[in-house]
Amino acid sequence: MQKEVVGQKKNLSNKFEISKYKRKKKKVRRRRRFFSFPFLQIYQANTSPAMKRSINQVMGSTSATSADANKPVYLSKAQREELALNRRHDQISDHRLLREQLDRSTHDRKRSRGRDRDGDRDRERSRRERDREPNRRIRDRKREEEEAKSREKARVEKLLDREKELDAIKEQYLGVKKPKKRVTKPSEKLRFSFDWENTEDTSRDVNALYQNPHEAQLLFGRGFLAGTDRRQQKKQAAEHHTSVDRHWSDKRLDEMSERDWRIFKEDFNISYKGSKIPPPMRSWEESKLSSELLKAVERAGYKAPRPIQMAAIPLGLQQRDVIGVAETGSGKTHAFVLPMLAYISRLPPLSEENIREGPYAVVMAPTHELAQQIEKETVKFARYLGLRVTLTVGGQSIEEQGLKLAQGCEIVIATPGRLIDCLERRFVVLNQCNYVVLDEADRMIDMGFEPQVACVLDAMPSSNLKPEKEEEELDEKKIYRTTYMFSATMASGVERLARKYLRNPVVVTIGTAGKAKDLISQHVIMMKESEKYFRLQKLLDELGDKTAFVFVNTRIKCHSIAKSLDKAGYRVTTSHGGKSQEQREVSLEGFRAKRYNVLVATDVVGRGIDIQDVAHVINYDMPKPIEMYTHRIGRTGRAGKSGVATSFLTLNDTDVFYDLKQILVQSNSAVPPELARHEASRFKPG
Repeated sequence: MQKEVVGQKKNLSNKFEISKYKRKKKKVRRRRRFFSFPFLQIYQANTSPAMKRSINQVMGSTSATSADANKPVYLSKAQREELALNRRHDQISDHRLLREQLDRSTHDRKRSRGRDRDGDRDRERSRRERDREPNRRIRDRKREEEEAKSREKARVEKLLDREKELDAIKEQYLGVKKPKKRVTKPSEKLRFSFDWENTEDTSRDVNALYQNPHEAQLLFGRGFLAGTDRRQQKKQAAEHHTSVDRHWSDKRLDEMSERDWRIFKEDFNISYKGSKIPPPMRSWEESKLSSELLKAVERAGYKAPRPIQMAAIPLGLQQRDVIGVAETGSGKTHAFVLPMLAYISRLPPLSEENIREGPYAVVMAPTHELAQQIEKETVKFARYLGLRVTLTVGGQSIEEQGLKLAQGCEIVIATPGRLIDCLERRFVVLNQCNYVVLDEADRMIDMGFEPQVACVLDAMPSSNLKPEKEEEELDEKKIYRTTYMFSATMASGVERLARKYLRNPVVVTIGTAGKAKDLISQHVIMMKESEKYFRLQKLLDELGDKTAFVFVNTRIKCHSIAKSLDKAGYRVTTSHGGKSQEQREVSLEGFRAKRYNVLVATDVVGRGIDIQDVAHVINYDMPKPIEMYTHRIGRTGRAGKSGVATSFLTLNDTDVFYDLKQILVQSNSAVPPELARHEASRFKPG
C-alpha cells in the first residue's frame, strides 16, 4: 500500500493533490502504529470479539491484505461513524456486564452473611419460645378460665334482667301480689294463765282506787246534789263546763292541755323533730318578745303570726339550733329576723372597744335579690332598736362595703362569695359573731357555695358551742352559738351541714317538705314546642292589669321571648344572670311598681323574691330539678292570697314527668291525660 502511495507521488502536479497525499500518508502511519505488537496485545485483551470482528472487517485479514496489497481500500465518513458507534455500544455493554457481575457477587456475600444472622436469630427465638412455653400455657389457661367466668356472669345477669323485666311487666298489668296475712288460730290467741298477779288484786290495801274513793261530780244540766249550797254548785258547774267545752283559741295559755296543743299543731300543720321542744306561740303577745319588737311588729301591720313564726320564734328565743322547712311565701324571713334582733338586744352595744371584733350576727343568702329583700325586712324592725344593718353582695364596690363594715354594724347580710372576699381582705372579722342564718340553704349548696359556707362557719368562734348531749340544760344567761337554716326543701347537702355544725337541732316542718301551696291553682298543658308562644300570648291577654312571671331556662330564650312580647305591645322586662346587679334591681323595681306587667326571667328570681299581687306564674320551660318547680310557682299565692300557675310540658321533659305527676296528685290538681298515660310518669327515673 505504501508503495502504491509513494509511487503515485511522482504523478502529483498541483498543491491540492500534494496536500491530499500528505493526509493519506499520515493515516498510513497511524495504522502502522496502531497495529504494532505491544499496543495490539493490550487492545485485543480489552476488546470484545464483536469489536475484533469489526476491525478485521474494516481492515481485512492478513491474507486478504497480502492478496490485495496493490488495491488500497478507503472508508467513507458514514462507515467510520458506524464503526465508532458500534465500538461505543460494545463498550457500554461490557461495562454493564462487569457491573452486574460485581453487584451479583456483592449481593451473594450479603445474602450469605444475612442468612447466617437469620439462622442465629431463629435459633435464639426457638430457644426462648421453648423456655416460655410453660408460662404461656399457664397464662392461656388463666385467660380461658376468666373468659368462661365472665361469660357465665354475663349469662346470669342477662337472666336476672330478663326476670326483673318480666316481673315489672307482670306487676304493671296484673298488679302487685299482696302477701296474705297470717291468720292466727283461736288456740294461739287464748292463752290462759291461772296464776294471780298483783295487778289483778282489787283489795283496798293494794289498789289505790279503793284507797282514794271517788267523790261525786257535779251533775250536767239542771241537776244538783242534796245537802250542799246550790249557789256554789252553780258556780263550780259553770267553771267545769267552760273548761271542758271551750276551743283552744278561747283558753288562756295556762289552761292549754296536751290535747289542746296537739289540736293546735294539727290546725296549722306544724310538726317537730327533736327533744325538749317548747310549745308554739299562739299570738304576738304570747311570744315573749321585747316591748320594742312588739311595737315594731304592730307598726309593720302584722296582726297574727304565720305557722313557721309560731313554731320557730320560741325556739330562737331559747337559742336552739333550728332547721326550718316551709313552703314559699310562708314568712320564713320574720321567723329568724325577730329572734335574731331579740338576741342582739341582750348584748352590749357596739363601742370603740368591741367594734373591731366584727358583727353580732350574719345572714347568708344565695342571690343578690334575696339578700336585698332580707335587708329590707330586717331594717324595718332594726331601726326601732337602733341597730345597724350592712348589705354585702357582689356586683357592687367591695371597697365601699369594706368601709361600711369598718365603721361597725350589728348585722351583716351577705352572699357567701362576697363575704369570703371581705374576710380574706380583712375588711371584717367574726370574732364575736354567734348568730348565723342560712336562708335558702339548699339553693346555696346547689350553686356550689358549700365550701364558702363552711369557711364562714369555721371563721366564727367555737368556744361557746352548745353541749353535745341532749340531756344537758342550756343556761339562759350564757351566750351560745345559734344557727338557723331555712329552705322550702330539705336537700341532702343541708343535712350534711347540719350534722357538722348544728348541735341538737330541732327540725320544724310546716306542711309537707317540697310541697306546693294549696292556695295555688296548678295547670299543666301538654303541647309542642312550636305552640308555646301562641299559648303564652293567650294567657297574657287574659291578665288585664294583673302581673305575671314567665320562667325560662336560658338567657337567650329570655331575650328572644321578651323581644317578641315587646313587639306585640306588652309591657315586659327581663331578669337573668347575664345582667348586672343594677340592671336587675331596676327591672324588679319596675315590676313591683307595675310599670311592667310581665317579667321574663330565669331561676335567678325563682327563689325567695317577694313581690306582692303576682297573679300568674307561667313555666314556659319546665325546670330540670323538680324542686325549682315548687320555688317558681311560689312567686304567686303569697301572704294568704290565691294564685295561678301554668306549666307548658313537652315530650322533651320526660325526666320530670313522674315527680310532676306526684306533686299534682298531692295538691289535688288535674293531671293531663297525656301525662297520666305516659310511660315516664309511672316509674321514678333511675
